Order: sequence, then C-alpha cells, then structure tokens
Amino acid sequence: MSNPVALITGCSSGIGQALAQVCLDEGYTVYATARNPDTLAPLTARGAIAVTLDVNDAAQVAACSGLLRQQAGRLDLLVNNAGYGAMGPVLDADRATLLKQFDTNVFAPLELVRANADLLRDSQGLIVNIGSVSGVTTTPFSGVYCASKAALHALSDALRLELAPFGISVLTVQPGAIASDFGNNASAAITMADASWFKPWEKAVQARANASQKASSTSARDFAVELMGYIKNPLRPETALIGSGARSMVRLKRWLPTSVLDSRLRKRFGLDRKPG
Repeated sequence: MSNPVALITGCSSGIGQALAQVCLDEGYTVYATARNPDTLAPLTARGAIAVTLDVNDAAQVAACSGLLRQQAGRLDLLVNNAGYGAMGPVLDADRATLLKQFDTNVFAPLELVRANADLLRDSQGLIVNIGSVSGVTTTPFSGVYCASKAALHALSDALRLELAPFGISVLTVQPGAIASDFGNNASAAITMADASWFKPWEKAVQARANASQKASSTSARDFAVELMGYIKNPLRPETALIGSGARSMVRLKRWLPTSVLDSRLRKRFGLDRKPG
C-alpha cells in the first residue's frame, strides 16, 4: 500500500510549513505549495514535493491538480491553509480589498476542493480548512478578515454535510494566537484612508494586526502536532480549537451578552472614547 498523500497550501512559513513537517514525520507524501517555491527548501530537503501555487490563480490550481493525478493518483488529505489578512476599519476597506480577502480565504479553498474532489472521493479523504477564532468572535479593525473566516466556516459546514455520502470528511480548524509571519503580513495589508475617521486609532489598528504575535502565542510546531492528532483520530470533532486563546475567545462569544462583549472590545481598542 502506497503512502497517504497530503496537499497543503501556504507552506512558505508558519502553520503550513510546520504541518508539512509533521505530515512528513507521519509518513505522508507531501505536496507543499507556495507562491515562491524557494521558501520550501526545508521541506524539499526532507522529500516533500514543491509546487508553485498562488491559490487565486486558476491555471496554477489546475496544474497542481494535474500534477497530483499524474504523479500520485490519489489524495488523502487536503489542507486549505493559505490565507490573507486585511486589517483596518470596515469603512476604509475598498472593493479591491474586499475581493482580495474573500478570494484568498473563501473562494480559493472552495476551488481547491472542487479541483481535487474526485481524488478525495476515491481515497475517502479529509479536507482541513484553516479558519480562525476571528470568524467566531469579531474584533474592531479586522471586520473584513473576520467576515471571510466566518464565511469559510459556513462553507466548511455545508461541505461536511454534502460530502459525507461520498466518504469525504471535513474538519474546520479555528486557531487562536499562533506564532507565525501573520502579524507582519497583516501589518503590510492595513487599509486606512488618508481622511479616515479612525486616524486617532491608528496605533490600535496596528496593534490588532499584531494581536496574534505575542510571547504566549502557540508555536506553529505545537499547533501542527495537535492538529495531526485530530487528523489521525477517526472520531475527530467537526471543529478543532487549537492555540493560545482559542477556547477563551469562543467562550466569550457564546456566554457573554453582546452588550458586555461589545463594551469590553471597544474599551480594549480605545473606542470607548470619542476622537479628540
């Protein structure tokens, strides 16, 4: 029997690269993707197969799927990890920002599933969609990102229901604070108009972009090891909360009255004070 095959997007660093390493440890044949294949050297050194993939490029998605069919002929695990975080006030998010956010975090994972659905059906495989606790508990200055992750969660639920008759499983992962390059990337993607109402809160916007990167953040390796435990468990739950603050953030949303939670979040981000 040949080794199980995993396709993981967004393997240039962080969660994607750590999970690819853990999959290699577990005996998977790993197809690791990134927009820049040079970043995959630590994985190819261990035998992973590097694939150049911008998840928003339809031709590259098709080429990736074709490579899987030609070389492996199967797919046991698809991990939709590649993501994009656009931070800033909702009022300042122009149409291009909205489209890029949803293209990467919502539509691209769906296209990866569609492109490889028959392989997953043949192998009775597993789809892992990397969402976020931000898709459950919305915070100021990340509304577009939060909305995209909430949409991904909803699509994951629908896919889980619809693909069950074909033997394909779906696991939604909602990470908390994970040590990665997300903060730097999110900071680079901050959208704030020159005449924004929210200029007095510019430091708070920057802080939100880096909120997941702190001393208590879970390492990407620890995250990947815990996620692999869910992947290997045939009795896995539909949703996995992994990482620093993941469970507490979801509990806040579930148990605190909305008015209380809103008050806490406004205070945390300085929105309890009118601009001077």
